[in-house]
Amino acid sequence: MIIEIDEHSGFCFGVVTAIQKAEEELKKDGVLYCLGDIVHNGSEVERLEKLGLITINHEQFERLHDAKVLLRAHGEPPSTYETARRNNITIIDATCPVVLLLQKKIKDEYDNTPANTQIVIFGKQGHAEVNGLVGQTGNRAIVVENKADLQKVDFTKPIRLFSQTTKSVEEFNEIVKEIKNHTNLSSDFYFNDTICRQVANRIPNIRQFAKNHDIIIFVSGRKSSNGKILFEECKKVNPNSYQIAEPDEIKPEWFTHASNVGICGATSTPKWLMEKAAKIISELKINS
Repeated sequence: MIIEIDEHSGFCFGVVTAIQKAEEELKKDGVLYCLGDIVHNGSEVERLEKLGLITINHEQFERLHDAKVLLRAHGEPPSTYETARRNNITIIDATCPVVLLLQKKIKDEYDNTPANTQIVIFGKQGHAEVNGLVGQTGNRAIVVENKADLQKVDFTKPIRLFSQTTKSVEEFNEIVKEIKNHTNLSSDFYFNDTICRQVANRIPNIRQFAKNHDIIIFVSGRKSSNGKILFEECKKVNPNSYQIAEPDEIKPEWFTHASNVGICGATSTPKWLMEKAAKIISELKINS
């Protein structure tokens, strides 16, 4: 049985940078905290915690003083930086540059448009990146996850639409189309396609990869928004696709009669975890 790991899968550059910064700081003296899971992958979080990284939530962050805290690639709202200044916390900022640029665009739009302008963000409610984006508007932005959520929007008022960086381009275009259907040519509506192309371009790649194999093993933490999107793309073109968070979830019966297996993952999936999955599959005793 041939086993192939998708060369396009694995950490995006924003996650790579965040992990590199964490590893660099952990080599120095002292303690390093991380506000939230550094990446939506339990195995990678566990690896870094063994090196000394301490993951905390926002409530714990509020009580922290005189410490060093890493901000992950997802970004944070202005209130997080205010807390850091107040509590004498040193920030190691690993916010992805793409997310930083998006935060600036949203803040500029919010600060320089009439008060009745609605900032609408296409993204997952409660997602770390989305929380950081909403924070740029004093928490006034409207978050929509799908077309049904557009009932929150007043189509008689100006609309500025943005997107979480890891969303699907196709789904974003559907949201744009739906808003246009509810407005007229004179309506004040502008949209900003702020989806990261390094992430978006993985969709056509992963579709082709999934087509080329009998079985697909998709390795991803189940909290990963990007992972959910990419796995759904695999399933669309190859029904024999299985998502696992850990290699020990692999079942021998999946591979009966399979001559080739493809292993791929999300932007939050480390290469070493996909390699571990490949090793386990290669050692399976399969009844054909």
